[in-house]
Amino acid sequence: MFKIGDIELKNRVVLAPMAGVCNAAFRLTVKEFGAGLVCAEMVSDKAILLKNARTMGMLYIDEREKPLSLQIFGGEKDTLVEAAKFVDKNTTADIIDINMGCPVPKITKCDAGAKWLLDPNKIYDMVSAVVEAVDKPVTVKMRMGWDEDHIYAVQNAQAVERAGGKAVALHGRTRVQMYEGTANWDIIKEVKESVNIPVIGNGDVTTPQDAKRMLDETGVDGVMIGRAALGNPWMIYRTVKFLETGELMDEPGVREKMEVCKLHLDRLIALKNENVAVREMRKHAAWYLKGIRGNAKVRNDINLMNTREEFVNLLDEFVLEMEAKEDSASQAG
Repeated sequence: MFKIGDIELKNRVVLAPMAGVCNAAFRLTVKEFGAGLVCAEMVSDKAILLKNARTMGMLYIDEREKPLSLQIFGGEKDTLVEAAKFVDKNTTADIIDINMGCPVPKITKCDAGAKWLLDPNKIYDMVSAVVEAVDKPVTVKMRMGWDEDHIYAVQNAQAVERAGGKAVALHGRTRVQMYEGTANWDIIKEVKESVNIPVIGNGDVTTPQDAKRMLDETGVDGVMIGRAALGNPWMIYRTVKFLETGELMDEPGVREKMEVCKLHLDRLIALKNENVAVREMRKHAAWYLKGIRGNAKVRNDINLMNTREEFVNLLDEFVLEMEAKEDSASQAG
């Protein structure tokens, strides 16, 4: 357990804020698998101030998700502060997180996301302005640097702490690396040793054993899991259990995976509408199906589904087909 400001987390496992993925339907599903904290996908400060309808929808929080961190991004102090004040007063988020890690050009060319990593003074200036303007704890999600020649992770984390930030989540890759190569856990350890606020490590945590190794090797307060949780909320549950008891729980079977996939779909339909949700769920279903032998046809067919009924029938047929194969294999054995 650790605290971010006055917010107590029940364990050390945190869901990363992934763009296009971490809406309330996905977050709640992961939360029910035991995450100590879930993070919402990043939202533009200017879109918040314009009261953009889609953006307002992205600020929706189900009370069952809490504690929850809501992430904003922007490159200008005035709009970032105003957006933070809106989130502070008009949402039930527990924590306001500032994105300093997004590597995508359309974000960095607006002086937002990972562009901040080049200037510790800007980080101090921006974070302190937000901290002064809001009541909720303010945190920062950042990468270790812009490129191999500009790694200011320690200075940047110290700037966050001096500015009144209550925690730092550090992805051990540079902006140039995007999501390629290996995450540098040594720099995560350095950052943890250089500040007194909680540090959450992120990068290359793909198994419960990885999470324990990161905690042991770097001394971080928590581990952030991103892509390993896509279509696999069991990764969260298994990691929490492994860290608490040392027991490695079994991977789920096909039926269990598809039941949770359908639950996720229904939550997405409730959040958006059937047409939008079914289209958006296609990528999630592909993630739920990943690793299941013989999934090629159903993964292709998913992309042709347009209604909930079609979607559910396809998954149910796939489960029956897989179970029939298992039965015949066990009888043959």
